[in-house]
Amino acid sequence: MNCEDSEILLNALIDGELDAGHARDVEEHVTACSACAKKLTEFREVHDAVSAAGLKMAAPAHLRSRIEKALPLASAGVIAPRKFFQPSRRTFFGGFAVGTALSAALAASLVLTVVRTDQEQTIANEVVSAHIRSLQAGHLMDVETSDQHTVKPWFNGRVDVSPPVIDLTAQGFRLLGGRLDYIDGEPVASVVYQRRKHIINLFVAQRLGASHASTRIEAIQGYNVRHWSEVGLDFWAVSDVAPDELDEFDRKIAAALRPAGSS
Repeated sequence: MNCEDSEILLNALIDGELDAGHARDVEEHVTACSACAKKLTEFREVHDAVSAAGLKMAAPAHLRSRIEKALPLASAGVIAPRKFFQPSRRTFFGGFAVGTALSAALAASLVLTVVRTDQEQTIANEVVSAHIRSLQAGHLMDVETSDQHTVKPWFNGRVDVSPPVIDLTAQGFRLLGGRLDYIDGEPVASVVYQRRKHIINLFVAQRLGASHASTRIEAIQGYNVRHWSEVGLDFWAVSDVAPDELDEFDRKIAAALRPAGSS
């Protein structure tokens, strides 16, 4: 790969839009080329500055209430007698207004759903890109130890959450350590596990994704992805381990976080 090709792909690399092969090619070129490495640093600074500026717009909380009030409400369990009438100018435009409000409500609902889906997919892509970067030599861990009582306090002051660090070695998932990473321009904790020869990155943040519901994302670029929420935190697990084994890992993490006796 030459500098011209690399420069075209630098922003795509930062945005997590490259597949594993192209991402590796760009990163290998940047490692050997100081000029492109400088450009990558500058591009990342711009990306982080834009992300930190809070330019994302969220729909106001009262929007749902306004939409619901605009919808026609039927009387619960009451069927009004049929009345025959001649349409008038008022009834025509009144019906038109109700239809317009209904269409607007449906459109708004569709837009919000699409926004959630797009944001979820964007975060998932960034999570996979962060996982791929971590697999490069020297990128996997900032603190390397199987002692959960060493890994957990290491994150103090580095991220705005206290990520749970659970030792699952006896269950077949060996704790390797932890790392500070960045997703969507925000610092997140990554707790690193190993299943045989497979690495599992467990990303933990206060809020990382449009939905707090459990989400099963089958695969991105050959990596399995799982997203769920527990104890007020968002969890993203990504690995090339078999899907059923990643599901088992998620269940064990979730079970360890719940109070004894709860389901």
